[in-house]
Amino acid sequence: MARMTAERLRDRAKRQTRQLISDVATELFEERGFGNVTIAEIAAAAGVARMTVTNHFPLKEDLVFDLAEQMRTHLAKTAAAREPGTSVLEALRREYTTRVECRDDTLGGTDSSWARMVCESPVLLARLRELHDQAEAELAAQLAAESGDDGIVPKLVAAQLAAVNRLLFHHALRRSVAGEDRAENLRSLAETAEEAYAVLEPAIGDYGVVYRAAKFAQPGRGTQSEPPVSRDGALPSQI
Repeated sequence: MARMTAERLRDRAKRQTRQLISDVATELFEERGFGNVTIAEIAAAAGVARMTVTNHFPLKEDLVFDLAEQMRTHLAKTAAAREPGTSVLEALRREYTTRVECRDDTLGGTDSSWARMVCESPVLLARLRELHDQAEAELAAQLAAESGDDGIVPKLVAAQLAAVNRLLFHHALRRSVAGEDRAENLRSLAETAEEAYAVLEPAIGDYGVVYRAAKFAQPGRGTQSEPPVSRDGALPSQI
């Protein structure tokens, strides 16, 4: 019990240190510009060693994108965790709605100074593109793994859904730069997300429903001797 408590305390201390470094770095970046602040200056302002900063944030850019891990993985994790009978598109649409309602920091609709800092830095914009590319790749890998299809279809579906995520982020970013109130920005995001997912619905609205349901089917509970098919007759690996 004592060992477990000590581990929890260490984990909490690490999280607090990480958050402190991120907050201090963001404040310095917004005051002076991303390119005008060094890691050593961030460490000094946060009262930690330079190595502590780089241990938590190997890339300087991730001091700005301190939620980089969530940005990379949330599409794939949402797809993997969806309920039987739920399409990939529907799972991501619901998850996005929840993030808007929770005012999630990974939406891009943060304060205008942060958004302006990102948009004015080619380095940060490049890192943002990289994070979105990684999110798409992880989603494609998840869809390929669960469908057993190593062809182009999972990649194509992932590309379309990741494009929605990417475009919505930049939609929020632009409105933040313009100084729009965050509540109004979030309202606009919710409306735009519905429009975007509706555009994809006719093409991929059913993708992932059948093979996901088949994965959760239990013997003796309506399982089929034939491979499950979609409404248009395609095998799961073909949809």
